[in-house]
Amino acid sequence: MSNSTRVTVITGDGIGPEIMGASLSLADAAGARLDWELAEAGAVAVAKGEKSGVPRETLDSIERTGLVLKGPLATPIGSGAKSANVTLRKMFETFANIRPVRELPGVASPFAGRGIDLVVVRENVEDLYAGIEHMQTPDVAQCLKLVSRLGCQRIARTALELAVSEGRERVTVATKANIMKFTEGMMQREFEQAARNYPQLRTDHMLIDNCAHQLVMAPEQFDIIVTTNMNGDIISDLASGLVGGLGFAPSANLGERVAIFEAVHGTAPDIAGKDLANPTAMILATVMLLHHDGQSPAAERLEQALFAALEEGAATHDMGGTLGTREFAAAIGERIGRTSSTASRPKGQLKLPSLTEADLRSEPGSRGKAGVDVFIESHDTPENIAERLAAATIGTPYQLSMISNRGTVVWPSRGPRPSCVDHYRCRFLIADRRSWHADSVLGLLERVGRDYRWMHVEKLDIVNGEPAFTVAQGE
Repeated sequence: MSNSTRVTVITGDGIGPEIMGASLSLADAAGARLDWELAEAGAVAVAKGEKSGVPRETLDSIERTGLVLKGPLATPIGSGAKSANVTLRKMFETFANIRPVRELPGVASPFAGRGIDLVVVRENVEDLYAGIEHMQTPDVAQCLKLVSRLGCQRIARTALELAVSEGRERVTVATKANIMKFTEGMMQREFEQAARNYPQLRTDHMLIDNCAHQLVMAPEQFDIIVTTNMNGDIISDLASGLVGGLGFAPSANLGERVAIFEAVHGTAPDIAGKDLANPTAMILATVMLLHHDGQSPAAERLEQALFAALEEGAATHDMGGTLGTREFAAAIGERIGRTSSTASRPKGQLKLPSLTEADLRSEPGSRGKAGVDVFIESHDTPENIAERLAAATIGTPYQLSMISNRGTVVWPSRGPRPSCVDHYRCRFLIADRRSWHADSVLGLLERVGRDYRWMHVEKLDIVNGEPAFTVAQGE
């Protein structure tokens, strides 16, 4: 095709080939100038022995095109191969996940008529999704929550730029900063700093649990919600339920080099191949791709045809209608060139932030050590542990100050004791901070290890005179 854009197309698993086929044919009918390049990922790739779910040939195609339209991919649950979805997001650093949530004509929902039209902007590559987990003891698992200044600034600025490009007025950052003061707190602080450069926008902070509550109570108040990875994963699905469900939820994963557009829903293997799938989310993802590629006229023709079909009662089985996938797509195709009574939202060019770690690197003015936290495995009582560890510190610069279990102090006693598991955090402080040195930590660990298996150590830093660590509940 002349003057066309090459796009890597991953049809996906389950119902993926059906909804992708409908979307591609409708995009062509709407006048899209796209050259499709088919590639594999997901269950098909895993069955061929590719544990990541993404073959080298697919990665090469994405490197060439920089633009991906992807159907749903099966994700292993609990064990087995890696998620191909997460692999793609991480390998190509698609740091911003954009999830529009809009009431569609003719789609029944408890919130119909409320005028819901919002976007969830989710950080897409870090947080708990770093996937760094360890079995600390046979009965306790750990997952590291990693939040960076770079990740927070990139997603904050993306949300603010999206508001400008779409003519929106309000951007809300949603966090759990009241509990996770360093990780979630960083998202709040970095957003508020970035927002100073957008005085034309109304910006605010909301706790993520209240945000979920407000989405159900008064969803029409929101324009854009920006949040960390896990929070965004959860509330974007919640938000899609307000307007009919995941069958109407498209998504964009944007990075500096690659953009991936997809339907959010799963593979629905129970109806695969039966001509029962609803292709709406995949069609809307195609609309998003066309806008991103600068083909807004084709995007609006396709979106308006979809709106017109919905307004006139076209509906698949999940919507309470009788049309199969092919019939529904045909109803949309017949309306290409028509204008519905539901306006398309104007889309300007989204300017993604171009930031590197070096742009945001912090250099602490001073850094000292207050001590160490040593995590041990034991079925002993806190009192017995404390007695042995106190003895282990004799002749060292350290003094045992606290023992916690799952974040709550269990020694010294603070009253009622919670149930204890075999995973204790033991905090050792230094009276004279000038006496801290690496060899002293190794010596302490050698002494602790005589009585207990230790599995994890954290140095307790003092940065610019402030503790760079949290206290336990009751400490």
